[in-house]
Amino acid sequence: MAAIGIDELVPITEYFDRYDYLGNSFEQTYRCYPTSFIDKPQLEGGDKIIMPPSALDRLASLHIEYPMLFELRNAATKRSSHCGVLEFIAEEGMVYMPYWMMQNLLLQEGDIVQIKNVTLPKGSYVKLQPHTKDFLDISNPKAILETTLRNYSCLTTGDSIMVPYNNKKYYIDIVETKPTSAISIIETDCEVDFAPPLDYKEPERSQPSVLSNKAQGQVEDALAEPVAEEKYNPFSGSARRLDGKPSTYAPIVPNLDKCSQSEAAGSKSSTTSTSQSSASRKTSGKLVFGSNAGHATKEAQRVPPPKEEPPKKEEPKFQAFSGKKYSLKG
Repeated sequence: MAAIGIDELVPITEYFDRYDYLGNSFEQTYRCYPTSFIDKPQLEGGDKIIMPPSALDRLASLHIEYPMLFELRNAATKRSSHCGVLEFIAEEGMVYMPYWMMQNLLLQEGDIVQIKNVTLPKGSYVKLQPHTKDFLDISNPKAILETTLRNYSCLTTGDSIMVPYNNKKYYIDIVETKPTSAISIIETDCEVDFAPPLDYKEPERSQPSVLSNKAQGQVEDALAEPVAEEKYNPFSGSARRLDGKPSTYAPIVPNLDKCSQSEAAGSKSSTTSTSQSSASRKTSGKLVFGSNAGHATKEAQRVPPPKEEPPKKEEPKFQAFSGKKYSLKG
């Protein structure tokens, strides 16, 4: 049997010092790298990480509830997030995670990250806020979001997830989660609400113009002055000819006040002129209107009486059998 040297025992001791297998929970430290290092870019659209096989052995020995959920913590910046696990094929001492998750934790390639298994309650409410308005311009953002969240196992308040669609990346902030700040979204009905995008600006409202005291006083005086009512003038239109030629007739606008006075004076003289007008109509055979009845009677008196024509001779009437007699003998 070959002997093992002291130099060969040192790396094994460092290995067990780095991976703590004592206790009833899983809590280890790893060096993190983006998933692009192992040619798995499809993991960028979710929150699954890839861990080494030794982590699976440790988790299998513990009474871990499924699905396996983990807390990621950057001790240097005291930033934390949560994730699930997809495979256990990473090299020992390494872990691969989506690059957007490394950005949330402020981690660089090869930095140390602490991983601890946790149990999260099922979520009932989540509020999301897109970074740009472009996400709302998608034909059906709700369907795209539902499809993307199927690749996620949990959500943490304060994180920014990435939604890839049509060769473009859309970042969305997790503003609020209920019932806790970190929730599981596996096989649960979760209510989703949207906040306005970060680059959204409300339309500016036009401010009402403020009038000066002098201008405001003028407006009040103009409103206080009584408005003169326009009188109605009948027959005030313009005349038109049927042949289309311009009319030389100037319309006469009647004065209603004078008309009322003339009607009152005419009613007084109507009683005295009725008898004279009736007599003139019988003698002259003319129709007389209004106050010209007296003048019409005088003209009727001046007209000389018609001359009597001499009697015509009566022609003899026709009498039958009044001719002379003739005989055939001669």
